[in-house]
Amino acid sequence: MSKIALITGITGQDGSYMTEFLLEKGYRVYGLIRRSSHEPTDRIQHLLSKIEILDGDLTDQSSLGAAVQTVNPDEIYNFAAQSFVPTSWNQPVLTADVTGLGVVRLLEAIHKYKSDAKLYQASSSEMFGKVKETPQKETTPFYPRSPYGVAKVYAHYITVNYRESYNLFACSGIAFNHESPRRGLEFVSRKVTHTAAKIKLGHTKELPLGNLEAKRDWGFAGDYVEAMWLMLQQDKPEDFIIATGQAHTVKELVQIAFDEVGLPWEKYVRVDKKLFRPAEVDHLIGDAAKAKQNLGWQPKLSFEEMIRLMVHEDIKSLSKTAAAAPFTEFRIR
Repeated sequence: MSKIALITGITGQDGSYMTEFLLEKGYRVYGLIRRSSHEPTDRIQHLLSKIEILDGDLTDQSSLGAAVQTVNPDEIYNFAAQSFVPTSWNQPVLTADVTGLGVVRLLEAIHKYKSDAKLYQASSSEMFGKVKETPQKETTPFYPRSPYGVAKVYAHYITVNYRESYNLFACSGIAFNHESPRRGLEFVSRKVTHTAAKIKLGHTKELPLGNLEAKRDWGFAGDYVEAMWLMLQQDKPEDFIIATGQAHTVKELVQIAFDEVGLPWEKYVRVDKKLFRPAEVDHLIGDAAKAKQNLGWQPKLSFEEMIRLMVHEDIKSLSKTAAAAPFTEFRIR
């Protein structure tokens, strides 16, 4: 009999990759989508005939309870959040309500209606913020530097609390930055690759960026969902770092993206002080030794391969609506 999975945030990057992954494994997949006049299903358009969609919202307790009762899931993957760090400074209360309190609402629904369901909670490397040690491990203390990071810390600890208080199979994957061609345009990785593609095609002439020396541990989202799934296949719930163990600067990201389109990045990139964070996080780099040892997981696509793939896909997407100059097919190198 097929396992049943409920995915919140199914229309996002992680939700779409997880949906593909689970369908390949024979799961029945249900997705929770916040009701609006426009349903942004672009990332899962090719999957809609294979899944079932429910209306629901992390800010609404009754809809979460109804979803859990209706679906009766074996596994729940919580990807729904206000997940953009800069927005959390402008909308700190909303971020706290969705990203933080939304998790306790979901845990309450599981506790009341499906206590044997396994929950994956999407924690974030932003919880480490002003890092206390490098690289960061599961035992590294948190010191968040944004409303988003603070909300994620609350969500992380409330998941631990419900696990220990009610014996729920609830665990958190502390995922470091993970990117893909499906990443939102507001995130720096996709902003760079998409704008590099636009410059190549003559659609724009400049790429404004903030701190070029900021370092992140960037991995491929398509690899990371496997680690998330593996966490729920274990005998007991534990929290894991999901990371590559390698850090790169924004400048390196820019250099690779512009190399892929054959342009000198210095000619097009402009540093804009207004794009710097009010409180920058320090050197984020994850130690995924526990995941490699206990889950048998490790990332497959390299940082350079991922950025080149993203540029290539942005070129292809933009070329559908405008004539494009000849472009070399992407090759993993």
